[in-house]
Amino acid sequence: MSGAGSGGTLRIGTRGSALALAQAQPVADKLGAELVVISTEGDTSTAALADLGGTGVFATALRTALLAGEVDALVHSFKDLPTQQPDGLEIVAIPRRGDARDALCAADGLTLDTLAPGARVGTGSPRRRAQLLARRPDLEVVEIRGNVDSRLARVGDDLDAVVLAAAGLERLGRLDAVTEFFGIDPWPTAPAQGALAVEARGDAPTGLRARLAKLDHRPTRLAATAERGVLARLEAGCAAPIGAHALLDDGLLFLSARVYAPDGAQRLSSAHALYPEDVADPAGELAGRVAAELLEAGAADLAPLGGAG
Repeated sequence: MSGAGSGGTLRIGTRGSALALAQAQPVADKLGAELVVISTEGDTSTAALADLGGTGVFATALRTALLAGEVDALVHSFKDLPTQQPDGLEIVAIPRRGDARDALCAADGLTLDTLAPGARVGTGSPRRRAQLLARRPDLEVVEIRGNVDSRLARVGDDLDAVVLAAAGLERLGRLDAVTEFFGIDPWPTAPAQGALAVEARGDAPTGLRARLAKLDHRPTRLAATAERGVLARLEAGCAAPIGAHALLDDGLLFLSARVYAPDGAQRLSSAHALYPEDVADPAGELAGRVAAELLEAGAADLAPLGGAG
């Protein structure tokens, strides 16, 4: 099969959802590549799922196509990937990050503080549930699934508001639905939220790797990798009630993370910083310090984590 490695057009694999296409198209445009929509329907064996590090058929189907040579690279929402990188695949580029914040989309232009007592707020995230209840214990937090449009359609119907990622809303041109952006410091979001990951085979041709690597944004890579490193060291999945945020500012890499009790009643925080040039693996070193402090403070007793051992 012809592809970038043999002089053909570079093929970027993606899911076919509106959000997946919206986040992959700019990457393809920058590379002069074509998008290849990969079906994520059908059964996936447990063995294949484990081998590819996927948490569902989406990541697994994409990675199967990449390993089979059907595409030359993949574009993922970085926060949705498992922290364990599968053998034979590599994150070659992490482009400049989008907005890392969460956003409230409420009926009648309301904010979190002005929602009526007992208002129904939808989210599919345990972290957002804990954060909502920490701020407003009176709310009825409703478990929801579905794409961005279907979630927004419920606002003003059976829900008073939903909480969504600002980056996804921006990529879909739906920022008009936002009634409040939550600040990162009081409301840390999912590790790597707003960041994309460009994945290729480990044995990809040097020319292809160099072409993809031009999209890499070092400050974003350091920050997103440090945030995800906390998850990995706590042995917590992407659905755990954990928020983290890192940034490179004036040469110093900062990382903070917060672990919540599922009901939002308690939380633990840790923050550290270092100069990247001082250590061989700055993101890993920083993540290790933060995770160790959280575990020492009792994070594994507060939330369902596996990193206590």
